[in-house]
Amino acid sequence: MPVRYEERDGVAVITIDRPEARNAVSPEVARGIEEAIDRVEANSDVQVAVLTGVPPVFCAGADLKAIGEGRGDELSTERGGFAGVVRRERVKPLIAAVDGPALAGGLEIVLSCDLVVASTNARFGLPEPKRGLVAGAGGIFRLARKLPENLALEVVLTGDPFDVDVARRFGLVNAVCEPGEALQTALELAGRITVNAPLAVRESRAVALAGIQDEEAAWQRTYQATEVVMASRDVQEGVRAFVEKRAPVWTGN
Repeated sequence: MPVRYEERDGVAVITIDRPEARNAVSPEVARGIEEAIDRVEANSDVQVAVLTGVPPVFCAGADLKAIGEGRGDELSTERGGFAGVVRRERVKPLIAAVDGPALAGGLEIVLSCDLVVASTNARFGLPEPKRGLVAGAGGIFRLARKLPENLALEVVLTGDPFDVDVARRFGLVNAVCEPGEALQTALELAGRITVNAPLAVRESRAVALAGIQDEEAAWQRTYQATEVVMASRDVQEGVRAFVEKRAPVWTGN
């Protein structure tokens, strides 16, 4: 199975297990994550979930092979959106344990989590503009909330990655650890939550998010931008250039 699920002392561990494909999100991964979150939400014995990927990569984003096979729509689920998680409504905290690059859709998964633990091997970025695309799974507006405006714009407009030191300095991650220790560090953070009253944790999370998020307008603008870009000649050129391992020649339309 490309997604593994286990429970440890009131904490669920959801693991993307496709290291041979850089843990890219396939239709099976999207469904697996959604089903795992269903289990978390339905189980009163589970208070917190940790989402991770088998190293050396957290997640490289969408599975281009699946897209090439005409299965791109299956990378999203009806309730969860991309990867079964970026638009998923839930009541329990979700911690990302990042041990390696989290790029494109991988970063968008991280940004959909409540807390983030990252090893010094972690890198983050939204490289979509380098391929003529936009990050359509919430990454642009969520990153703009997490980082200072100029830095967020630099990341979004250049497509260049940034390292864990920058992520920690500006509050994108809660804790930094050595390579190979991201999951254990995330479990320790989860343990600091599970000692508290479950109802109080869920309600406190809901109040905090209600005060900082009003996402519907941002999602609608994201969909509009994605529609414009996907109808362009530049997106076709960006994909061809990537496959042919050459620099793209943009036309601006």
